[in-house]
Amino acid sequence: MSAPQPVTSFIDARPARAPLSLVRGAAQRPRDRERRGRRVLNIAVAAVGLVLAFPVLLAIAALIKLTSRGPVLFAQTRVGLDRRLLTYAGGNTRRHIDQGGQPFTMYKFRTMRPAGAEDPQTWASPDDGRVTPVGRVLRQFRLDELPQLFNVLMGNMNVVGPRPEQPTIFVYLREQIEGYQRRQRVRPGITGWAQINQGYDATVDDVARKVRYDLEYIRRQSAFEDLRIMLRTVPVMVLRRGGW
Repeated sequence: MSAPQPVTSFIDARPARAPLSLVRGAAQRPRDRERRGRRVLNIAVAAVGLVLAFPVLLAIAALIKLTSRGPVLFAQTRVGLDRRLLTYAGGNTRRHIDQGGQPFTMYKFRTMRPAGAEDPQTWASPDDGRVTPVGRVLRQFRLDELPQLFNVLMGNMNVVGPRPEQPTIFVYLREQIEGYQRRQRVRPGITGWAQINQGYDATVDDVARKVRYDLEYIRRQSAFEDLRIMLRTVPVMVLRRGGW
């Protein structure tokens, strides 16, 4: 009688598998959700705009410095492009607070008296007593936004896109308005489809209407669409539509 043969289990008989890797491949890395042609157009327009507007920038800086105390530029943290994959755009469990996008420093000409470090983040209002006389004129013609052309060259913004919001206000609006965070799928902009169709925000309802414009723009974004919005921004500035 032959010696009994060892029993090979089903598990042992299966071919060995390569260990699973939790590291995602290069194709899965976060990416910008915009076409290269749009970005090239926005950079070119920002560069040309800075050259042409340089005398205006100097004049505005001198007026601000001569008429009120404080810095010429106003720097503030805003929420920018969400560079995570769309499938993970809703949150990241490794973060304590999901800010919805990459924070960056946005620059504007200062239109108000300098605020204290502990002052809360709030919207300005048409009769806001913090606004300086020169600042009121700049806001009417949207000229206080011109320094953001530097943000475009730095890669934080485009000329055209949804307006970036302050982090604490962003978190609040994300909870109040459905689809608000989807605006972060593209770089924020100096002007946009919402800006040429509506003035400054004063209420959550105002923001909700702008979100609908922003999402409409994101669905049809292209270099041609950006150029069209840029051209339509000029009469908005000159005619002071929506500015105060």
